[in-house]
Formats: sequence, structure tokens, C-alpha cells
Amino acid sequence: MATFLVKTEPDEYSFADLLRETRCVWSGVKNPAALIALRSMRKGDRVLVYHTGGEKAIVGEAKVVSTGAYEDPGNPGVNDRGEPKFAVVDLASVKAFPHPVSLAVIKTDPRFKSFALVKQSRLSVMPVTVSEEAAIRELAIKA
Repeated sequence: MATFLVKTEPDEYSFADLLRETRCVWSGVKNPAALIALRSMRKGDRVLVYHTGGEKAIVGEAKVVSTGAYEDPGNPGVNDRGEPKFAVVDLASVKAFPHPVSLAVIKTDPRFKSFALVKQSRLSVMPVTVSEEAAIRELAIKA
């Protein structure tokens, strides 16, 4: 199983919304690099949810429940490789983190020096390495 990070503006759709609804279609990804990451998601992959805006923190965990990415019903079409031009995945909530992991903490921690959240901060979907995930989980349980 792989791990990814997805970003959301909590005023538009927050992790609390996902917890309440239990499941959603993750859509609206337009950046080509973010779409590559989204298209690589598979059923069972872990997803860390990051709130943008004033919060700037990883706040919880979800999982991919669709078999993988599929064509966005609201934006149909395929790219030149035969993949959905605008892909979506189905996510289900897993749990909120006891302590959100802020971007400020991540930026000061040397374990994240190569983390895409720091290096390519504009991406809305990105892969997370095993070591990055472990460090995030460690920080999320610390007071």
C-alpha cells in the first residue's frame, strides 16, 4: 500500500465533512503532477488530509475505497495516454489525528527536507514516503 497527501481548503470541504459523510469523491484536481499522483492511487492506499488556508496542517487520515482513479463524471475525456484527463478517486474517512501536524513543524523537522509538501507546496495531491508517513504519525500522537 502506498500513502498520499491530499490538500483541501477547510472552508470548502474539511476533514470534519469527510468524517461526517464517511465517504466522498475526491475531485477538482487539475495540476498535471497532482493528477499523476492521483491516477496512481489504488484501493486500500492511505491518504493524509491536509488543510490549507489559515490552518496549514495535516489533520487526519482517509483511505482509497475505489479500485483506483477513474474519469471525473463532471469533466469527461481522456488524455493522449488513454487515461482520464481529469481523474477522481473515492475516499473514506479513517480517523482524525489527535494532534494536527502543522506545516511550520514540518518545515523545521529535518526528516522532511525532501517532502513534496515543502519542496512543491502548490501540489494538491502528492506521494508520501514510508519514512515521511512514520514521522507524521509520530508527530500526530505527540502532545
